[in-house]
Order: sequence, then structure tokens, then C-alpha cells
Amino acid sequence: MAAASEPFGQYPPALRTIVHVSDTHFLAGNRPLGGRYDTGENLRRTLAAIERLDAAPDAIVFTGDLTDLGEPEAYAALRRAVEPVAARIGAPVIWVAGNHDERAPLRVGLLDDQPDTSPITAVHDLGGLRLIALDSTVPGWHHGDLDDAQLAWLADVLAEPAALGTILALHHPPLPSHVPFFDILELREQSRLAAVIAGTDVRAILAGHLHYSTSGTFAGIPVSVASATCYTMDLARPADAVNGMDAGQSFHLVHVYDHTITHAVVPVVDADTADFFGPEFVARMAALTPEGRLEAFSRKPA
Repeated sequence: MAAASEPFGQYPPALRTIVHVSDTHFLAGNRPLGGRYDTGENLRRTLAAIERLDAAPDAIVFTGDLTDLGEPEAYAALRRAVEPVAARIGAPVIWVAGNHDERAPLRVGLLDDQPDTSPITAVHDLGGLRLIALDSTVPGWHHGDLDDAQLAWLADVLAEPAALGTILALHHPPLPSHVPFFDILELREQSRLAAVIAGTDVRAILAGHLHYSTSGTFAGIPVSVASATCYTMDLARPADAVNGMDAGQSFHLVHVYDHTITHAVVPVVDADTADFFGPEFVARMAALTPEGRLEAFSRKPA
């Protein structure tokens, strides 16, 4: 949809836009995940939806569990799927490690780096918006943690504020889950991270891991968890019987404004729309005065 020549409300257009994707869980040869989920096709549909966005995002962030077993062939397949789309829309890709990933093949397959096993961290400048990728993985385990060295590095980076503030991206969300078995695999010792980011310019935290979309606050900072592209969790079931389903896949659109950041869930669905609104409607509203817009669109019929 074409943008109007002037904002219709109180807020100007977003300063930056990020696409937030998580938990692709690729397997070599596109073997069905768990014997049932086509992770390649589910990501293809997600990327097609992203490519249909009206404006190119400033980055596409994948918050971990990029592969299911850390196979080199799976990283290569993921790269072949994502990079052409990112190139066509002109958006850089930011990879974050998850507990199902393996650091050495991830470095080689996605970052063109040496195959060492140190934490995969990075600082990205998105036109004044700083995005810091953290590595909450614990080699050999599925729970999350951030060691002393990584927290010290983070504190050093955050010592200097960024022009538009900072967003953290990591796999394990610093949030509670009402699914009891997920708590076993949570980010441990979260108070240590809270102490590092207190009083800094961190404005939001992006995460994955849970396979369902949720949000909350941590140390006073909004946390947004993107659902998985591979499969999602059926939260309508009792908490002790939640299981995966091949439905409800989505990604998030993160819009960064001067004084707030919004996180919109975008479902990946094949559904007809009413097509009532469009460029013609926006142009018609743009041609009216603010009072005229209220009269034309806000007033209820008698």
C-alpha cells in the first residue's frame, strides 16, 4: 500500500523496520522434522510472505534453532533458501545461534568464518539502531545461559549509547512460560543479564525457542518472542499436554519509532481478503483535511 503524503495520526512513519523470524529447524536433505513437518516448505511460504511486504526491512533477524542437528548440509540449504530473498528485497540477514545449532558448522556455513566453538556474537549498525546478537547456547545442552565473558563483552558494548538505541537478539527468552517442561530449558541466572542491561539504551529484546508468539517485560524492557516457522505449539491444550502442530506459523514485523517499538505478528496463511482498502482509499483520505477524514471514516452512520 502506498504511503500517504502525511501521517493520518499522531505518529510519524517508523524509523526502522525489522523482520523477526525464528526456529527454522532445517535438516539435511529436507528430511521431515519429527517425521512429519516439512521445514523447507514452511520456510518457503514464510519467505514468500516476507517478500510481499510493501517496503524492504532494514534487516531480517533469525533468532536461533536455524537447524535441528547442526548439520553442515542443513546450514547450506538454509542459506540457499534465505539469501536470494534477502538480496531481492535488499535486507541484510542476521543469524543468531539456538540450542539446536552447533557453533562450528554455523560459523562455516552461514558466516564464512573459521570453525571454532566460541560464542557467536555480533554488533550490527542498522542506520543508528544497534542490534546485538547474543549467544545463549550451552554446548551439549538445550537450556540457555550467558557466561561471564559474554556478559562483560555486552556491558562494554552498551557503555556507549547508540543513536536510536539498542535491540538485543538471543534464542532463549528471559520470560516465564506457562508450559512446565519449557522451564527446564529456560535461560538460567537471568538476574545477571538484568544487571548488565539496567540503565543502558536497550529498548527491546527479540527471542525464539518457545515455538509460539508471546511477549512480556524483563528488567523493564519489552521482550518479544517470535513463533517458529517449522511448527508451532497448540496452547489451547492443557499446559502439561501442549504439543506441536503444523499450523499457525508466523513472523514478526518490528517497527522502531522515536519513543516506542511495536511487534506485530504476521500470520503465514493462504486466505482471501475483503480488499476493501487499497491505494485508492488511502489517496482519497490523504486528499481530505484531518476533520474531513474523521467525518468520512470515523463518524458512525445515524
